[in-house]
Amino acid sequence: MSAEAPAGGTGLSGTPGEAASASSASSAGTVGTVGTAGTAGPVGSGTTPVATLGTRALAPVFVRLKLSLLRNGLRQSSGRTAAYVVSVVFALLIAAGQLLGLILLRGNNGAGTLVVVLTALVALGWAMLPLFFPSGDETLDPSRLVMLPLRPHALIGALLAASLVGIGPLFTLCLVLGSAIAVAHGGAAIALSVVVVPLTLLVCVALSRAVAAANIRLLTSRKGRDLAVLSGLVIAVGIQFVNFGVQRLSEAGGLSALDPVADVLRWLPPASAIGAVDSVSDGAYGRAALQLLLSLAALAALMYSWQRSLVKLMTAPDGSTIAAAGPARKESASGLGRLLPEGRTGTVMQRSLWYVWRDPKTKAAWITSLAIGLIVPLVNALQGNGSIYLACFAAGMLGIQMYNQFGQDTSAFWMVALTISSTRDAYLELRARAFALLVITLPYSALVTILTAALLDDWRALPEALGLSFALLGAMMATGAVASARFPYSIPQDSAYKNVAPGQGGLAWISILGGMLGGALLCAPVIGLTIGLHVSDTEGLTWLVLPVGTAYGALIAWAGVRLAAPQTASRLPEILTAVSKG
Repeated sequence: MSAEAPAGGTGLSGTPGEAASASSASSAGTVGTVGTAGTAGPVGSGTTPVATLGTRALAPVFVRLKLSLLRNGLRQSSGRTAAYVVSVVFALLIAAGQLLGLILLRGNNGAGTLVVVLTALVALGWAMLPLFFPSGDETLDPSRLVMLPLRPHALIGALLAASLVGIGPLFTLCLVLGSAIAVAHGGAAIALSVVVVPLTLLVCVALSRAVAAANIRLLTSRKGRDLAVLSGLVIAVGIQFVNFGVQRLSEAGGLSALDPVADVLRWLPPASAIGAVDSVSDGAYGRAALQLLLSLAALAALMYSWQRSLVKLMTAPDGSTIAAAGPARKESASGLGRLLPEGRTGTVMQRSLWYVWRDPKTKAAWITSLAIGLIVPLVNALQGNGSIYLACFAAGMLGIQMYNQFGQDTSAFWMVALTISSTRDAYLELRARAFALLVITLPYSALVTILTAALLDDWRALPEALGLSFALLGAMMATGAVASARFPYSIPQDSAYKNVAPGQGGLAWISILGGMLGGALLCAPVIGLTIGLHVSDTEGLTWLVLPVGTAYGALIAWAGVRLAAPQTASRLPEILTAVSKG
């Protein structure tokens, strides 16, 4: 990438995506004709010409660059093109639907409350988007432009213009336009809407860019990739809370329940801009002016923060590079390592726990199971239609982590296979992996059950619920050990959204679904005991389910590991082949 700009040019010849935009150069015009070049010094003087470009000159270049990147990216595969077209169609349909719905809401008493809350939620989405999808837009990474002679002030203007191209800005524009129409009554409010609609859109886009620029080095690191892997979890949890909120609103009598929240949000940008339109419609011109000034001030502050982040990014060295160049730190045994037993058991447990903490795929699976296992019973309890037995859902979700134990090793399983020379070695390996899981799953299952009992105020049923959870957890450990030996499959590491290698999807479903059904069947004796105690009017003895379920879970888990050990020892080559396909 060259940092020099030839006379009469702009220095954009080293722009990222140069190859992508080359195909559009003929139709877009020659980039080098835009702008005014500085004066070059004499030959051999060591001076280089510097291009002086403003936002007006750079904006069309960056817009064409983004369109070229998009067009050439879609040319890489028909599948990507089809997915993009489908997403565009769905986004346009949803945007048109929400625009029509907001227009029809015009004149409704709750319109002002709803549009303010919706605008605030959209702004929150814009702020979080770059944290979970840092690679979704290549122009989000201004570090690619470090070597170009571009001024930060002009650069942020051009990047802002390029950010307005895409599905997200169009979706936001429809929502903001519909919101303004829904609350604008009178000529003054309509005139103000002409300013408010683009202002709100610019605040949302600038917020996203400022967050991305401030965290770009984090987002391109391993921790940033971890955030991207967890994006699905955030969406799933968000849907659960939205569902819970909608049900609460229907019970509370409509949008009036949101009035206290809207009263606060209408003073927070960019929702304050929409609130200004509503205030003008009510004749509160002083309040409207203050709300509009808040959004303008927020836009100015975001642009200033964005510019400072760009200057720091282009002038300060990368902290990770400095750390890598420094002296190596001596590693010492961690506190966790000192607490674990010695020998193979402690080593395997520590390795498994490090996978949970450091490997993005394993971490995402664990956090998803922990979150969903907690949300399902607690949300149902809060809605008033829950049961303490739903706490067993947490044990089931966490027990799934015992499945495909060797798949997380991928092709590195050959190192584990070299240490297994007998059935005894395989038994110790599987037992240690089960112990590592129990370090997390056992106390967490107990915690979820206790919280569910507290929300339902059903402490009498707590012992039997704990016994059922522990029995189910032991059964999942048993079936998971057998499934790991009989049905291993590879976990691709090159994609955050693929958990099974091509051609192994059926194997994964058989492993998980068959194991879950087998686990439920293995729990039948404890379930039968619980039902029998309730049917025979001996509910005073239901506390016996706790010790019986705990002992039964431990016994069945031990039996499952013992059964899987000889199969693991005899199928090491097959397991290695299966887990190395990713």
